[in-house]
Amino acid sequence: MTLAPEQEDRPPGRSFPVADAWTSAFDAVPRSLFLPDLVWAHDMATGKSRPVDRTTDEAGWLAAAAADIPIVTQWDDGEHRGAEPGTVPTSSASMPSLVASMLDDLQVEPGMRVLEQGTGTGWNAALLAHRLGDANVTTVEIDPGISARARTALTSAGYRPTVVRADGESGHPPGAPYDRIIATYGLREVPRAWIEQTKPGGLILAPFGTHYSNADALVRLTVTGDGAASGPFLQPVEFMKMRSQRLRRPQHPPGGGSVAESTTTAVLPPHGTFDPFPLAAGLRLRDVVHAIQPHDDGARTLWLYSLTTPAWAAVTFRDGEDVHPVRQYGGRRLWEDFERALAWWHEEGEPGIARLGLTVTPDGWRAWLDNAGRPIR
Repeated sequence: MTLAPEQEDRPPGRSFPVADAWTSAFDAVPRSLFLPDLVWAHDMATGKSRPVDRTTDEAGWLAAAAADIPIVTQWDDGEHRGAEPGTVPTSSASMPSLVASMLDDLQVEPGMRVLEQGTGTGWNAALLAHRLGDANVTTVEIDPGISARARTALTSAGYRPTVVRADGESGHPPGAPYDRIIATYGLREVPRAWIEQTKPGGLILAPFGTHYSNADALVRLTVTGDGAASGPFLQPVEFMKMRSQRLRRPQHPPGGGSVAESTTTAVLPPHGTFDPFPLAAGLRLRDVVHAIQPHDDGARTLWLYSLTTPAWAAVTFRDGEDVHPVRQYGGRRLWEDFERALAWWHEEGEPGIARLGLTVTPDGWRAWLDNAGRPIR
């Protein structure tokens, strides 16, 4: 969400804009009410997290709680112990500016019923409950410890939405139908139950991406009433993934086959987290993952792995060289698939998020360019 300067609401102490409809909720419900004593403040620039303990550094903890930064609240599905960061962050309190932006993108109105997928700390559910009332908000969390703590924090803050400990992939049929569903974790498939449990004309707002891109783009789908939903991507985001849809990285295929060698003159587009090519290309290469290996001499090798058949490709790019070596293995020529996606991206004017959208039907999902009538093959 981008607000014009005259629309921004930044009272003293708030470092992020909030739409007018949400000002009262953000004023009444500070994030600090929902954070545990030990948290990890995340630096988006470096990708590193540092521990902040309220019991030993209350001022630092309060500053982190008020800052416009993500805060990790769980590592390694709760298996992590100690103050140092764990291996994989598995629950967090999102950047307040992103929370505000997503709630505005949800387009809720008084009287609407909302299903939140991913309770986390409970802060987002409290903001929804403040605006819509407890009876109109249901929030689902798969992790029992996180769910219990969120319930306690919500009650202490004076809010009592319906808190459900369950796998959000099944939605929550007892409260259906909903006017809105909002997810706070990344998807690789939109669960059928969510569409079935949303009223015709209702909205589903969720981070969506592919295993190629790893990062997500926020998509807002309008449910059409015939088992389908469709809508545009809105902004780049990066969320922890739904636990049942996490990537299981393939291993190199066993030896015994031959490696095909060739060359390419292609130029590797930027592959940063929020660069436009990985998201767009992933909509064509949905069953491919990539990794970029840096070398001491400055070269970079792009590795491609198939998720559906034993196959890989590796292309090493060196600055100043026009021809790059290609190696491929297996029954699928992944580099040719990549080159077709790259050619399409260039031919279409190097589209970014603003030109992309998604349609979900009972048969699966398809992405589109500019409008739903132009599917990305």
